[in-house]
Amino acid sequence: MGRFEGYTINYFKKDLLSGIIVGIVAIPLAMSFAIASGVKPEYGIYTAIIAGILISLFGGSKFQIGGPTGAFVPILLGIVIAYGYENLLIAGLMAGVMLVLMGIFKLGALIKFIPRPVTIGFTAGIAVIIFTGQIGNFFGLSGMQSHEYFIDNIQEIATHFHTISLYSVLIAVLCLAIQLLTPKVLPKVPGALVGIVVSSIIAAVFFSDQIQTIGSTYGAIPSTLPEFHLPEITFEKIYMLLGPAFVIAMLGGIESLLSAVVADGMTNSKHNSNKELIGQGIANIVTPFFGGIPATGAIARTATNIKSGAVSPMSGVIHGLFVLCTLLLLAPLAVHIPLASLAPVLMMVAWNMSERKHFAHILKLKSGDSLVLLITFLLTVFTSLTFAVEVGLLLAVVLFAKRMSEMLVVSKVLPDHQNADGKVLPHVVNPTHDCPQISIYTVEGPLFFGAAQTFEQSILSTVHYKPAVLILRMGKVPFIDTTGEEYFRNIVRDFKGRGGTLFVTGVQSNLKNTLDKNGLTTEIGEQNFFIHTGEAINRAIGCLNRNACIGCKHFAFRECKDLVKVPVNQGEDLTKNSLPK
Repeated sequence: MGRFEGYTINYFKKDLLSGIIVGIVAIPLAMSFAIASGVKPEYGIYTAIIAGILISLFGGSKFQIGGPTGAFVPILLGIVIAYGYENLLIAGLMAGVMLVLMGIFKLGALIKFIPRPVTIGFTAGIAVIIFTGQIGNFFGLSGMQSHEYFIDNIQEIATHFHTISLYSVLIAVLCLAIQLLTPKVLPKVPGALVGIVVSSIIAAVFFSDQIQTIGSTYGAIPSTLPEFHLPEITFEKIYMLLGPAFVIAMLGGIESLLSAVVADGMTNSKHNSNKELIGQGIANIVTPFFGGIPATGAIARTATNIKSGAVSPMSGVIHGLFVLCTLLLLAPLAVHIPLASLAPVLMMVAWNMSERKHFAHILKLKSGDSLVLLITFLLTVFTSLTFAVEVGLLLAVVLFAKRMSEMLVVSKVLPDHQNADGKVLPHVVNPTHDCPQISIYTVEGPLFFGAAQTFEQSILSTVHYKPAVLILRMGKVPFIDTTGEEYFRNIVRDFKGRGGTLFVTGVQSNLKNTLDKNGLTTEIGEQNFFIHTGEAINRAIGCLNRNACIGCKHFAFRECKDLVKVPVNQGEDLTKNSLPK
C-alpha cells in the first residue's frame, strides 16, 4: 500500500489520462504481437487486460506497463509451431511459477550480471526476426506458412513473392507514412493508432474484398469477457515444456527489469526488482487460464505512461480496464483492420527496439564485446534465442575471465633506498641489485581460475635460484577461489620442499578467513603472516645465512652494508641462523 500512500483525486486524474493514452497505444500492439506470435488477435487483447492489471497491482515498479511484447514474438511463434497453442499456455503458466520463485529467492539483482553486448545482440536479432516476419503482410503475399527458423521464413517469402498485392503495399505504405508524420504534427497522439484507423477506413471503402484483414484471416473477435479455461496439464507436458518455459521466464524477467530500470531513470525512482519478478510471475500464472499469452514489462508503453503524467500503478490498472472496455464495445470493428496496416506497426517496433546505435558503437570497438555481440546476434537470427543467449553468456564469461586474468600483476620488488620511507617498488630490481637470499613479490588482482596458473608460473619460474625466503605481498588480492587455492598450495609446498620459508604480508581480512578455512594458513604457518612488509623483511634479515652475505655487492637492503663485512666465526654453528621451517 506504500505506493498509494497519500493518493489524491488529482493524482487519479493524472493516472486516468495516462492510463487511457497507454490503453490506446496498447490495443493495436496487443493484436499485432498476438498475430505475429501465431495466435488469434483477441489473445493479445486478453493478455493486455489481465496481465496489465496484475503487473501494476503486484509488481515492484510504480510505472511499469505489462502486456504482450515484441521480444516474445520469435519465442512464442516457435512454441506454437512446435507444440501448439494449448501447450503455449502451459509453458506460460510454468514460466510464471519460475518468475515467482526467482523473486522469492531474490534473484532480481542478477539482471546486472547479464552483459550489455548479450542483451543488445539478442534484442537486435529479435528485431530482425520481427521485421522480416512482417514482409509477407506488408506486400500482401498469399499462401505463406510460418516457420520456426529465419532461413525457412526468408525462403517462404522468396517463393511466394510473385503473389504480391499492390493494394496491400498501398495500405501498408499509407499506414507507415501516417505513423511517421503524426508525431511531428500531433506529438501526443499515437501514430500507430492513427495509421491503423485511417488505413483501415480507406481499405474498407476502396478495397473491401481485395486485401487480407483480421476478420478474413482469423475470424470475428468476440466482444465478451475472456472465459476461464483450465489447460490439460500432465507430467509429460511439464517435462516437455521445461525448456520453452525457462526461456520465457528468463526473457520475461530480463525485459521487465530492464523496463523498470528505464522507468527509474525517467522518474528518479527506485523499483523493487524481486517484487517485480513476483508480480510478473503472478500475471503469467493467471493469464493462461483466460487464453492470454506470456506477458512482460513493455519499455515503450512504460515510457509513454510516464510521459503522459502517471503518478502511481493505478494508471496501469486503468490501461487494462480501458482495453477491456474497448474490447466489449469496439471488437466488431477490429475485424476490418488489414494485416497490411499492422505490418508497418510491427516493423516500426522492430526498428525502435533494434538498438542500432549501440550495436554499431560496440561493433566499432573491435573488442571481445564486439565478438560477443555479433555471435549472439547471428545465433539469435539463424538458430534460436535460447541457444544464442547461452552461447553469448558463455563467451562473455570466458572473455571476462581472460580480462580478469590480465589484471593479475605479479611483480618482483625491493625497497627503494632513494625514498625516505623505503617503499618497495618493482623498478628497483635489476640484475646487479637483487638479493640472492630474499625474494619479494607484490601480487595484485584476484587469484581465480583464470589467473591462478599465471600466478604460480610467475613465482616459481623466477625463484629458480632457490632463495631462502619468499615474501608475498598480498594486500591487493581481493579473493581466491578453489583453483587459485590449489596453485597457491603448490607454491607453498614446492618452496618449503626446497627448504625455504614463505612469509605473507598485508592479507585482507576476508582473504585471511578463506585461507584459514582451506588450511593454507596452517601450511604457511600463522607466525609467518605479517601486517606490514617491513616486519617480514626484518624477520627475514634476522634469519639470513650471514656467510652467504659476505662479499655480496647487490646491497638490496640497508642492512646489507653491515652484513657483507661480518664474517662468521670458523667454528660457528650456522644452524642457529637457519630459517624456521
